[in-house]
Amino acid sequence: MEINTTRFGTIPVQEEKIITFSKGILGFSKSRRFILFPHTEGSPFFWLQCIDDGNLAFVVMNPQIVKPDYTINIEEEVLNDLKAKDLKGLDVMCIVTIPQKQPEKMTINLLGPIIINANNHSATQVVCSNADYSHQHPVITKKSA
Repeated sequence: MEINTTRFGTIPVQEEKIITFSKGILGFSKSRRFILFPHTEGSPFFWLQCIDDGNLAFVVMNPQIVKPDYTINIEEEVLNDLKAKDLKGLDVMCIVTIPQKQPEKMTINLLGPIIINANNHSATQVVCSNADYSHQHPVITKKSA
């Protein structure tokens, strides 16, 4: 199958690689089928491209790259939603916002992680209640001299 996108033109999609969100992504509840692919080889960034809306794509990354101690509590309800018996095969990604004029000020949403069951390609977005996390956590931090 092929899809037409605004960012990447026409791209081939293997149907078995389609990730299905049972409830969509916050603010995009009607968009439920996505494909995940790397930005470039070796990049920490990935694209989460909607299959049904070629205009809709999110930059995502593993949150532990910017916050190594990042953890979330995955409740039984989430495991059931993902048809997972345990945490094996679950990947966590968070949406990255990259300002067009100041990309160095990009942020990652640690409060709304996306959990993907790599075994069956189901996914859900959860909302964390951890007060130490922000929806605008800086991806790039200045190092002290």
